[in-house]
Amino acid sequence: MDLNQIHNVYFIGIGGIGMSALARYFKFIGKNVAGYDRTPTHLTDELKAEDISIHFDDKTELIGLEYLNKENTLVVVTPAVPKNHLQWNYFTDNGFEIKKRAEVLGIITKDTFCFAVAGTHGKTTTSSILGHVLFECGVDVTAFLGGIVEGYNSNLIGSGKTVTVVEADEFDRSFLHLHPDMACITSMDADHLDIYGDVASIEASFREFADKVQDKNHLFVTDGLPLDGVTVGVGTGQFSAQNIRIDNGWYVFNVVTPHETFSNVRFGLPGHHNITNALLALAMANVYGLALSDIANALATFKGVRRRFSYQVKKTGMVYIDDYAHHPTEIDAVYQAVTELYPDDKVLAIFQPHLFSRTRDFADGFAKSLSKFENIALLDIYPARELPMEGITSQWLLDKIENPEKKLVSKAHLLPFIKASDATVIVTIGAGDIGEMVPDIKQLLDEKY
Repeated sequence: MDLNQIHNVYFIGIGGIGMSALARYFKFIGKNVAGYDRTPTHLTDELKAEDISIHFDDKTELIGLEYLNKENTLVVVTPAVPKNHLQWNYFTDNGFEIKKRAEVLGIITKDTFCFAVAGTHGKTTTSSILGHVLFECGVDVTAFLGGIVEGYNSNLIGSGKTVTVVEADEFDRSFLHLHPDMACITSMDADHLDIYGDVASIEASFREFADKVQDKNHLFVTDGLPLDGVTVGVGTGQFSAQNIRIDNGWYVFNVVTPHETFSNVRFGLPGHHNITNALLALAMANVYGLALSDIANALATFKGVRRRFSYQVKKTGMVYIDDYAHHPTEIDAVYQAVTELYPDDKVLAIFQPHLFSRTRDFADGFAKSLSKFENIALLDIYPARELPMEGITSQWLLDKIENPEKKLVSKAHLLPFIKASDATVIVTIGAGDIGEMVPDIKQLLDEKY
């Protein structure tokens, strides 16, 4: 497919975090861009402000005349779209070029030097750090990201033509469409069992992805994963963080590489998992050819990713943190960071489970992770692309949590519940629409404190 022949790009599911990065990219290079999504969000508001036409009704007459010419129109569709979607069926029935997001990324990146970041956790943070490092070090890069990067206020970094950074998403085996020159794998935990069926199938898919990197010196893996590659880790691995300490809210550590040791690297994101993410980005950038001193300077200026341990309120007597965590391992990482930073505070964690299937498959893991928090509140399950499953509810999950200080709260009653709480650290957790409530929670706490 020749993107130069494409004048119009139409997105079904344009408000998705990965889809919107592509929409911004195509708008930037001069294509006509429009799309559909189910509901308005802060992200769709931002896209509309960038002069991208978006509507929220599934009607073929809303598509727009310029997007009805199949000779020069590309349709990009998210896997979450239901099979009975009217616009999708119109484009399918009329022979339009229809691609998934990962297929389009594969086309865009095929003729670039492509860095691909894979893993069931840490993809967005690691790829954002890497994109920031490359950009700050003067590399001609475009990074397509699954989160809004603080300081850029976008899920796109740079406008380079020769180097790309992409998230290699294991959902629906999408990452097998990519052509990585250099890659890393952060983790291979069980997830998306509705797609894969079992852990062995997930691991097999990651191995297939890893095999796409011919030179194993260009494949970086968190130490302990059963893969051949350059190992990275906290206190272990060929690239390792040593002598970690906390200085005024910063991590400070030494980096030991196969060739040298670099002291006093400063990094501002909490949690040891984020040190690993930073090290993976550092290792890739260093092997690509950048000096450790330049990489370290860039790491010190990385401000984080929205909804990844994102501080919303940080005052004496009140801290509010928002995080996208939607898997037990990710919740454990949030807990580790919160308790390391605020060991003496009363913490309230508010979790919105994401998907009925994920809640069912990892119920015991969720219960174990959430039980660690002193106080826990659950919202109803966010369904996303799924229909309800009999017996799989937030109350069912709540009953498994051992912590006595637990409560089921509706979204309608969440703000009064938070207002009445005496917790001094509040954490909202989840990948659903809880993120849309963050501004209101922040405003409530700013007014209260």
